[in-house]
Amino acid sequence: MHILVTYDVDTTSKEGARRLRHVAKACIDYGQRVQNSVFECEVTEAQYCLLIERIKRIIDMSLDSVRFYIINKQTGILKMKIKSK
Repeated sequence: MHILVTYDVDTTSKEGARRLRHVAKACIDYGQRVQNSVFECEVTEAQYCLLIERIKRIIDMSLDSVRFYIINKQTGILKMKIKSK
């Protein structure tokens, strides 16, 4: 499964800067950075679920935004799932 992960983490505090680093580290474990807050990942369904859960434990749902775009290579259809605000 090919996914695109994008995120916007509020970095107006030290805690926010820490969350930003931790989200980036989580994404690096599953894919490659293509822009500052954008990662391309090739994952299994299980890895996808693990990545979502890992990021949910890191972010502040009231301040941060993370989006997962699932790209279907066969049909070219892009499906979007939004996690957080």
